Amino acid sequence: MDQLKFRKSGHLLLCALILSGSVYANTPRDGVQVGGNSPFAKLVPAEQVERSSAQQYATMLNQAAGKNALAPVDNAQLRRLRAIATKIIPFAVPWNPRAKDWRWEVNLIGSSQINAFCMPGGKIAFYSGILQKLQLTDDEVAMVMGHEVAHALREHARERMGKNAATNIGANVLSQVLGFGQVGQTMTNYGAQLLTLEFSREDESEADLVGMELAARAGFDPRAGVTLWQKMSAANKGAPPQWLSTHPSGDTRIHEIQANLPKVMPFYERTK
Repeated sequence: MDQLKFRKSGHLLLCALILSGSVYANTPRDGVQVGGNSPFAKLVPAEQVERSSAQQYATMLNQAAGKNALAPVDNAQLRRLRAIATKIIPFAVPWNPRAKDWRWEVNLIGSSQINAFCMPGGKIAFYSGILQKLQLTDDEVAMVMGHEVAHALREHARERMGKNAATNIGANVLSQVLGFGQVGQTMTNYGAQLLTLEFSREDESEADLVGMELAARAGFDPRAGVTLWQKMSAANKGAPPQWLSTHPSGDTRIHEIQANLPKVMPFYERTK
């Protein structure tokens, strides 16, 4: 019983310390409003997360190359993806100042999966299945890419790892909280899961909106978000594809995109 009380009090102290820390706060701005980054991300050093991400990304590319599944630099679809990324990336820094120092990469992997992601530190990958099966336009590709880049900018993986760390610190929190020694160990334990971390419904909603704004500022029609999710639903018969984790895209998602179009259409129109 005493240990249970200690665990609860430790969690309360941890939460108080987290909430007292600073997060990336959006200053008054035009566009979508999603608030600051989660304070739980602060529990895990960004440098460690990004270093782990780079290592896992390199391993993934090596494995793909070993299977002759990594697109060569002259591949037309890869060139297309990199051209779109070149337009989107310059608008990333206002969402996360660390992005200016990221070593961005974009690669294409031959696979039938409807999948795409951006790991912490700007490591982007598309599977050929999402391009071929959905026959995506450039605007729709930009919406996918913007969505995935938004996950990295909003540090959703780091947030999930921070929450996992907070849950597992438990009774040790009072002795560890000042040095965060055990958080580093917990980060190592969860670091291997960067490619499989599941995002929450709130994370997915944020990524939709931030990604839509990134694409619009880069000159891509944000209305493509509606047709993209319609294609996703049709391809998966209403079930979410792997790259959307466990969260449905459905009518609610499309409705939210449509509701926020007036906030981002001016950015797109200025590029014309």
